Order: sequence, then structure tokens, then C-alpha cells
Amino acid sequence: MTWIKRIGWFFAVNILVMITISIITRVLGVDRYTSAAGIDYPKLMAFCLIWGMVGSFISLAISRMMAKWTMGVKVFKPEDAVGEQQWLIRRVYELAQKAGLKTMPEVGIYESPELNAFATGPSKSRSLVAVSSGLMARMKPDEIEGVLAHEIAHIANGDMVTMTLVQGVVNAFVMFFARIIAFAVGQTVREEQRHIVEFICIMVLQIAFGILGSMVVAWFSRIREFRADQGGATFAGRAKMVGALQRLQSNYDIVDPNTQAASVAAFKISGHKSGFMALFSTHPPLEVRIAALQQSNIM
Repeated sequence: MTWIKRIGWFFAVNILVMITISIITRVLGVDRYTSAAGIDYPKLMAFCLIWGMVGSFISLAISRMMAKWTMGVKVFKPEDAVGEQQWLIRRVYELAQKAGLKTMPEVGIYESPELNAFATGPSKSRSLVAVSSGLMARMKPDEIEGVLAHEIAHIANGDMVTMTLVQGVVNAFVMFFARIIAFAVGQTVREEQRHIVEFICIMVLQIAFGILGSMVVAWFSRIREFRADQGGATFAGRAKMVGALQRLQSNYDIVDPNTQAASVAAFKISGHKSGFMALFSTHPPLEVRIAALQQSNIM
């Protein structure tokens, strides 16, 4: 029943987002961007930007709340923390202070055997750092600290907002060019067929351009991962950051690449080394990340 509830929330939120954006575009009058005279390009761009950016930022705004619901993250306060919770929250706060964060992130643990951790939230002052119970049980304290430092670096670098902006812009351009091409194709058929032809073209082109756009987003993500590794090494020390990545690599190396254990799939800790699929990897290969840290001047 828990998963049914989570899926229900997911669909409910997305429906509300779509309704909200539809109302905004209708009120502004940018949903009517075509006429007998052709395309009103300013209206079309406004329409696409609203759909691309508003949807992304609504998702960002509720990301912390959704992470708690969907992942079952149990957040604890310093005064209520006990045992490993006290150690975890103390480490996160120390690293956050080193990173110059003025507001401490929420800290939580969720039940899962995966080696997983993530940071999310709409801003530096409203962030969440969560780790899996599997990571707490199977990694050494220094390695955990390296993972936490990496996640704190993501928050300090503003990566959640940056990637939301990138995704929003990409979404807008995908919608914009798909509709321009679809309109041009629609002009080549009879008027009674035009609507369905344009609709099919938009769907096909958005999928095709979306795939290309995801390469751009993935490229930005890989750059941010290198920056987060550098930040993690600065806050926790290079040895701890390298140790964390090496432990993740040792876990990854024993995984059947054809099945991809949940810990690897969820954390996305290792990207494809080469080939076409490497263009879609949001994280660089672990050995590349380790080598980059070992060659850095950070101590």
C-alpha cells in the first residue's frame, strides 16, 4: 500500500503541475501561438519557456518533500538524534559549516540495502541530505564522510538550481523547435489532416529532440559531479573523498553489468566508459573521478 500511495502522489502532483501551467499559458494568451498568418514566434517562445521552466521549478520546489515521501526518508533533529544519527548529523553540520552554508541541511536516513546518498532541495537554505541504511552499515566512517562532503558540495555549488535551469532551457528549446517543424510539415497536407499531422510530428520530434537534449543535460551533470568531488575533497580531505569513491568502485566491480544492482542504478555512481551510451551518463566513470582527484592539488 505504501508504494501505491507514493505512485498516487506522483501522478497527482504531475496532474496539478500540468493544470497550473495550462492555466498560466491560457491567462497570458500564449497558448494560441498560431493563426492563418503563421506562427507568432514571441508567443511560441513564451509558451515553451513557461512549460519548460515552470514545470522544472515546481519539481524543484517540492523536491525535498517528494524525496521524503517517495524514499521514506526519516529526518531527525539534533536534539532527538541517537547513536549513528548523532554521528551523522554532526558530520553533516561540520561539513556544511566548512562549505559556508548559513542554514544547516535537514539530515535523514532511509531503509535500503543500497549504497546510496543524495542531496536535494529548492535552495541552499532548504536542503536535505539523506543516506541509505546500507551505506551506513557497509562503509567506514571516513568513507561516509567523503560521500557526505560530496553531497554538501552539491548544495554549496547550487547544483540543484543549476541543473533545473539547464533542464528547463533544454525542455523549452525541444518544444520550440518541435512545434516550428511540425507547423511547417502541417502546411504540406490538406487542412482537414493538418491537426493530426502536426500533433504526431510534435510528439515524434519532442521525443527525438528530447533524446538529444538529454545529452546536453548529462554533459552539464558530469561537469557538476567533478566539481562536487573537488568540493568534497576540500571539505573532508582528498583521502576521504578518494576512499569513498574507491569503496563505491569496489562495490560496482562485483555487480553483474547486465543486471545493475539497485545501489548502482539508484546512486548512478558510475557512468559508461565509452561509446554512444557514455553521452547519456550523468556521472563520469569512477576511475576517471578518482584519477582527477589524485592529480589535483587538494590535500
